[in-house]
Amino acid sequence: MPSINLLPWREEERKRRQKEFGIAMGGAVIAGIAVIMLTLLAYTQMISLQENRNQRLTDEIEELNKSIEEIDGLERQKERLLARMEIIEQLQKSRPEIVHLFDELVRQLPEGVYLTGMKQTGSRVEIRGVAQSSTRVSALMRQIDASKWLTDPEVERVETKQSGASRQSEFVVYLKQVRLDSDSEDGV
Repeated sequence: MPSINLLPWREEERKRRQKEFGIAMGGAVIAGIAVIMLTLLAYTQMISLQENRNQRLTDEIEELNKSIEEIDGLERQKERLLARMEIIEQLQKSRPEIVHLFDELVRQLPEGVYLTGMKQTGSRVEIRGVAQSSTRVSALMRQIDASKWLTDPEVERVETKQSGASRQSEFVVYLKQVRLDSDSEDGV
């Protein structure tokens, strides 16, 4: 039998296979590194996009917070303006009341009674004056009680003093001014 030496061919085949294996391993390593790099790149881009979205949301939230603060400021300003309008409206409604008060006092003041002072707090009015006698103060009280603009007369004090040949009564009377609704004021 002829002898064939297959060792060099096997050796060459082994070297070729080792070379192909090395190339395949290098290719696999390079492919693995490429896959890892692409995955990292994809995740980095996804993270970057999410951070951009988060930043945009944060900016929008800040703008909305500024808008909310501005709206709150406008609400407070609106409340102040409404309060002012209400005060002005009350003043407008009460404007004729002082005219009615003075007019009614003149009408109800009996002869021989003179006023020396008057003070109003809300609807309560304090009247100070001098009368020729205490009966004139009583007449004033009755006339105030019969008035449609004045009510609840209360005497704090009546002092009779001698001044020369005549006697005078100094008095302090409290009364309340009637505040009519705007509907009934229009008809008066």
